[in-house]
Amino acid sequence: MIAASDLKAGMTFEQDGKLIKVLEASHHKPGKGNTVMRMKLRDVRSGSSTETTMRPEEKVKKAHIESKAVQYLYSQDDIANFMDLETYEQYEIPTSIIEEELKYILENMEVKIQFYGSEVIGITLPTTVVLKVVETQPSIKGATVTGSGKPAKMETGLVVNVPDFIEEGESLEINTQEGTYLKRAAK
Repeated sequence: MIAASDLKAGMTFEQDGKLIKVLEASHHKPGKGNTVMRMKLRDVRSGSSTETTMRPEEKVKKAHIESKAVQYLYSQDDIANFMDLETYEQYEIPTSIIEEELKYILENMEVKIQFYGSEVIGITLPTTVVLKVVETQPSIKGATVTGSGKPAKMETGLVVNVPDFIEEGESLEINTQEGTYLKRAAK
């Protein structure tokens, strides 16, 4: 068992027969009354999200989640296909479960697949990925890093706000936790 005050973003716990992933967690001290934990949670199996509060001393059962390195192969008919790099065993995951994560991965990219027992519940992305810009407005002459930026569509369909000097065809390093541009990728 784990106290609600110890829950952090990314952790998974069991509650009422459901598998719940913490998306955001923060302490909140209202003007009157006791401290509460404000949390944004997602039901891993159904994909539904909810916001709730818990008392810091409230206990939940931490779920034992295992990870395994896999390679993303392809997506077809609402199914994403992955292959274990050691055993060559293949896993199929409905794209509805990993819809957001698919915006950051290309074919043959390595990710970690998450298991709850023998059930596949999702994937873990690397902290950063390198993606190529396929569509953006032309660069502005004399543009600096401090400009307001412009949207750029990446090769996976992800849209990221980038500095004005970025052009189509450039490879960029993208933060997968926040979905933000970090820098140009080394050539």
